[in-house]
Formats: sequence, structure tokens, C-alpha cells
Amino acid sequence: MELSAKHQEYWRKNLVITAILMVIWFVVTFVEGWYARELNSITFFGFPLGFYMSAQGSLIIYVAIIWFYAHYMNKLDNEYNVQEEELT
Repeated sequence: MELSAKHQEYWRKNLVITAILMVIWFVVTFVEGWYARELNSITFFGFPLGFYMSAQGSLIIYVAIIWFYAHYMNKLDNEYNVQEEELT
């Protein structure tokens, strides 16, 4: 099945935003853990930054990523007229 140009553009935008958000997730999950000792020299709300990011900060960023993706995809779905039907 050949996709139309409109479908290809929609899919490309979806893959780009997914890749960007996955890079952010990777940095928050793995890079932060790798540099936790260096981050602990900085304090944030009275806690070492490495500890704070592991305990609270990364969870906040994960929720923000989920919210942003849902918001962006709803907007993209409406733009390309592929939104889901609302339940009544």
C-alpha cells in the first residue's frame, strides 16, 4: 500500500517528535545517572542535584514528556484530520 504525500508528512512529523522526546528521555534516564556524582556538587531545594534528579526530577520530566507528546499529537491529528472520534 502506497501512502499519500500527506500521510508521509504526518508520519515524518510523528517520527521526528518521537525521536526528540526519546533523546530527552535517554539523557534524563542514563546521562543524569552517569554524572550523578558531579551533579551532587550543585544543590537544588537543599538537596544534591544528582539525588534530586534521581528521586523527583526525572519523574517530573517523564510526565512532562507524556503530556507534551499527547498535546502535540492531538494538534497534529486535528491538522491532518485523523483525530479519533469522541465518545458521547
